[in-house]
Amino acid sequence: MSRQWLGAGVVGAAVVMAMAATPEAGQQTRTATAARPATAKPYVPPRTPWGDPDIQGGWTNVSENGIPMEKPGNLGEKQLEEIEDAELADLIRERNERAAANAAGIGGRETGAGPTHWYEHYNVKNSRAWMVSDPPDGRIPPLTAAAQARTTAGRGRGAGGGGGGEGGRADSWLDRSLYDRCITRGFPGSMTPAIYGNAYDITQAPGVVAIRYEMIHETRIIPLDNSPKPNARTHMGVARGHWEGDTLVVESTNFRAPFRNGSPNLRLVERFKPVAKDKIEWSLTVIDPETWTKPWTYGMQLTQDPEQTLFEYACHEGNYAMRNILSAARAEEAAAGKK
Repeated sequence: MSRQWLGAGVVGAAVVMAMAATPEAGQQTRTATAARPATAKPYVPPRTPWGDPDIQGGWTNVSENGIPMEKPGNLGEKQLEEIEDAELADLIRERNERAAANAAGIGGRETGAGPTHWYEHYNVKNSRAWMVSDPPDGRIPPLTAAAQARTTAGRGRGAGGGGGGEGGRADSWLDRSLYDRCITRGFPGSMTPAIYGNAYDITQAPGVVAIRYEMIHETRIIPLDNSPKPNARTHMGVARGHWEGDTLVVESTNFRAPFRNGSPNLRLVERFKPVAKDKIEWSLTVIDPETWTKPWTYGMQLTQDPEQTLFEYACHEGNYAMRNILSAARAEEAAAGKK
């Protein structure tokens, strides 16, 4: 069974999200590392022929699957760097046991979605205990009053902007999420670990970086300059990047459907920091004073894997999920009308 058919059958119900964050430029940046300060000599990446740090190749975040965004409540006052190796190993074991136990329900409560070897996210390693690195308490800052009102006003409406999921409205395909509809996972959704399709390809050329995502097969083009941004909004945003030493820093704005119901002025600042020949520490700082009371940062680790080539994501050709979601809703309505 192809990955693409599986993706169509489980969209909207099975994406296991996991990520972590870093503060705005101008603040002291808290890099979302696995936890412990490095004692070895800092890694120096190779250079491209034109002199930029070379981070090209195939990458994956599959081993970060299952990491909670925020610090679990049972970890008390501990900070990310205070989690010992043995404690992290126990947390990873428990996560993997839960993932295997929940396997039968991936495709839905009643249908299931096949054996675990169909998926990529079992027996993963995980690099950290949770993903939010700033604030230090590991919690996403509170919403502003305006954001709370915006969220309340949006409840009960269609999920075409990216919500939806099992149990959501299905009066029309427009009620379903953009992921259900095989359009996009948006950004940073495209960077988020999922049950499959976790491969990425980074390609560099003078003055530009391109990132291709296996899941829904999108490409971000990131100019490395300060050129004016077009007056347009896209699902992946409009990006501009630059190098700070060996770290690629990318700022994205102009989102059509902002992350976590953010405002139109949302800014996302990524950092791609090479820390080993086959490892990049990726972090994202979320900056939106109209939505959160202060910036926050989360992150994860990308691992280079030449064997993780990008599969074609032919979602539309086999998107039985959309037809089945809508037809099931009509069947439920017809059954209710006969009572």
